[in-house]
Amino acid sequence: MADLLSMFKEIGGEIICGVDEAGRGPLAGPVFAAAVILDPAKPIAGLRDSKKLSAAKREALALLIQRDALAWSIAQCSEAEIDALNILQATMLAMRRAIEGLSLLPTLALIDGNRCPPCAMRAEAIIKGDDKVAEISAASILAKTARDAVLLTMHQQYPQYAFDQHKGYPTALHLERLRLHGVAPVHRKSYAPVRALLLGTHGSLQES
Repeated sequence: MADLLSMFKEIGGEIICGVDEAGRGPLAGPVFAAAVILDPAKPIAGLRDSKKLSAAKREALALLIQRDALAWSIAQCSEAEIDALNILQATMLAMRRAIEGLSLLPTLALIDGNRCPPCAMRAEAIIKGDDKVAEISAASILAKTARDAVLLTMHQQYPQYAFDQHKGYPTALHLERLRLHGVAPVHRKSYAPVRALLLGTHGSLQES
């Protein structure tokens, strides 16, 4: 690995990490981010926006990324942090944590979206980068699979909410279960449908 990094520096190349998040929209669970530095000597076929891949394909690619990437890191911000900071700032913090968790220091961070988290190296935001840049695609896959795994654990803890089906997103099923069972500790209390229930604007339901 040291030889490869020396080669990058000798030819003036960048050590690029791709960064992406998963879970900004759901009403429950942490928001995740991942950062990945791919190995140019070990290209991974089939990388693309994780949302355009089947769950089985995402899982298979996640294993390849973790095996063959030069470095990778997954981080999160909790529901409490989301409520305290707001989802945008929590997402930026999760991204920064993912970058800082890399075992190698990149020279350039390519961030999916239209803004960059504060980080120690040069960073560039790329809209729809998860379908344009292999490193960002890889990060999107790791963030998505990590979050899905946590949602399955949440489903085991709170099966009445059917987290295994809607993954925390505000679907009709999730909203129905919220009305029936109230607000769980894993719900984001600053999000409007959850906050409305806590305030009693849709009845007398309180936190369960």
